Amino acid sequence: MATVIRALVVFCHPSGTSYTAAVRDRVIDRLSAAGAEVRLTDLYAVDFRPTLSLAEWRTNGDAPANRAPVAKEVADLLWCNTLIFVYPTWWYGLPAMLKGWLDRVLLPEVAFHLPQADGQDIRPGLTHIERLGVFTTCGASRWLTLLVGAPGKRTLMRGIGLLCGRTRKVFAAHYLMDSSTAESRARHLDRVGRQVDRLIAR
Repeated sequence: MATVIRALVVFCHPSGTSYTAAVRDRVIDRLSAAGAEVRLTDLYAVDFRPTLSLAEWRTNGDAPANRAPVAKEVADLLWCNTLIFVYPTWWYGLPAMLKGWLDRVLLPEVAFHLPQADGQDIRPGLTHIERLGVFTTCGASRWLTLLVGAPGKRTLMRGIGLLCGRTRKVFAAHYLMDSSTAESRARHLDRVGRQVDRLIAR
């Protein structure tokens, strides 16, 4: 029996009518068409607090008590087997709101396991996630983004990807958004749809 796709879509944009919101809608439409169960986390809509408080920092490694301030977000992360991010790239990286979600939700003994001996590294904790999708927009060109190092893409595709273990991954970015056209934006939405289909293909 095929595993049910349980997709958590983490959306980060202050405007619900932005082009990034259109990307989000295309992602959710393709997931729904495939029969996936979908949970949407709209960080601006829920007024997510991105800053890690002193109290949270002090108890960061105290599992499972460290989950209490972000219990819903952690529950959604543990529920999903497909994790998707939709956001604009700002200054080549993640918006502060999204980076704060990573800081507060990807906790020790949730996203990773702490070392058990001197000299050991952390161990993956998101091995239940089978698919990782990243969909973004960039004001800069692809070559300029790569020249800077594409820190946002690397954080999600490599950093979180390593915590997930063996995971199918897709990435799609509309570069040169500041000089985009209606045609380029429409083509990109079609590409997003194809990438989602590839991500969730049986």
